[in-house]
Amino acid sequence: IIKLICNRNPTPTRDLDSTETLDQIRAGAAAMAIISEDIMQEDETSPQQQQVAAAKKDTSSTEVEKKEEESKGRQPNSGNGLDLDNYSWAQQLPEVNLTVPVPEGTKGRSVVCEIKKDHLKVGLKGQPPIIDGELHKPVKVEDCFWSIEDGRSLSILLTKRNRSEWWKSVIKGDPEIDTQRAEPESSKLSDLDPETRQTVEKMMFDQRQKQMGLPTSEEMQNQDMLKKLKSQYPDMDFSGMKMPS
Repeated sequence: IIKLICNRNPTPTRDLDSTETLDQIRAGAAAMAIISEDIMQEDETSPQQQQVAAAKKDTSSTEVEKKEEESKGRQPNSGNGLDLDNYSWAQQLPEVNLTVPVPEGTKGRSVVCEIKKDHLKVGLKGQPPIIDGELHKPVKVEDCFWSIEDGRSLSILLTKRNRSEWWKSVIKGDPEIDTQRAEPESSKLSDLDPETRQTVEKMMFDQRQKQMGLPTSEEMQNQDMLKKLKSQYPDMDFSGMKMPS
């Protein structure tokens, strides 16, 4: 009977106890154990760890936004300038005013204030300069002045050579403001000369237009010019024409 059963199963079977098969099974089991452990670790992440990860992400986003904002310029102070560690400054279109803190009781004879067309040096004799660098824009030296205020601060008036533009900074390399956020003093527009007043009013109009997403005065002029050209030369194609900016 045993012989008969053996004859009915002539096809040889593979030895499941071979070394090769056991190694494969062990390797597969080890891989599954590692995967299962990773999944369990992900599922077991504590709320504290999740909060830390979210905080890191928020911090990264904030840093990116801060860098983008700094690249455009800082928000100006109430005087359209900045308050820095060693001095503060404000401006209107015709002039720039600096306030430099000095030790109480400082006399004018101990002050060093050299104002040149494109350079400013400020400090006290025998000490390192407080300000020493190239001006953002040229000034009219003959119309610049300085004085001691209450013996505690040095006040400097710089008259701009170009009286129709905002300065981004006083000294090149110092932090800059976003000049798009500068606001002229409307109450003093009447005190300006006609040319400067016209420039200021144009800048204020353009700023309002940009905030509302509307064309500026120059863009409106370009649009009017294009309409006139189209009416004068109806057969010409102006679709690829670039207007001056």
